[in-house]
Amino acid sequence: MKAGFLAGGQGPLFYILHEPAGRPVRGCVLYVPPFAEELNKSRRMAARQARLLAEQGYAVFMPDLYGCGDSGGDFADARWQDWLADLGDGLDWLQERYPGPVILWGLRAGCLLISDLLQVRQIPPAAVLYWQPVSDGERYLAQFLRLRMAAGMMGSGKETTGQLRARLKEGETLEVAGYALAPALADALAGARLVASPGTPLAWLEVAHGDPPELPPVSTRLIDAWRQQGMTLHTGAVRGDPFWTTQEIHEVPALLDASLAGLQAVLR
Repeated sequence: MKAGFLAGGQGPLFYILHEPAGRPVRGCVLYVPPFAEELNKSRRMAARQARLLAEQGYAVFMPDLYGCGDSGGDFADARWQDWLADLGDGLDWLQERYPGPVILWGLRAGCLLISDLLQVRQIPPAAVLYWQPVSDGERYLAQFLRLRMAAGMMGSGKETTGQLRARLKEGETLEVAGYALAPALADALAGARLVASPGTPLAWLEVAHGDPPELPPVSTRLIDAWRQQGMTLHTGAVRGDPFWTTQEIHEVPALLDASLAGLQAVLR
């Protein structure tokens, strides 16, 4: 494992790079992390998966987006388009050093960023891996704002999502669960949607409760629509807790094995 900083468009981007040890490099993986605190909650799971991918011969590049984690800037400075530009630069940096098939791997809102990135990249990746993808940025933003509403209910103030959205529209930066959310970032997130990329094989995996665990209806409807558009998809659900939001750091080992199997299925 290596760590360093990449020159981003707005400031330095911290990254961790997992390289194959003692074996030829068969390709590379760009990991796109989730939004706000979900990044920190999921670091252990992401690191475990990255090590497993490195053992399979892949170089795995894991950046903190600008304004997040150990990268430059504050969260209030973060912008969706800057994140896309930096991811594109990171992908170019990775491919220059590790030629071969490229895999894009995203978690939660990171999947929305991948979806947008696929619309502007001329050369599609060999495969995409989605972990618990957010399909609708508008709905996700509302859920994020509810974190502030829940904190307000414990105090003296009560707010609605409508009121918070109106304040964002008026140009106010809002603090949500310790993160300063700028109106421009909120607007871009609200407008983001998960869209099909025909010709790009996709492994879509989720964590769920239930016996057996199943994908939620919102996911199955989108998956069915994409299959009708000709996309090659491998889908599945594993039993576990949502490690990206649990209070304590949590692991779902079954997701790690399912991810390797899913990628193997779509890369054939």
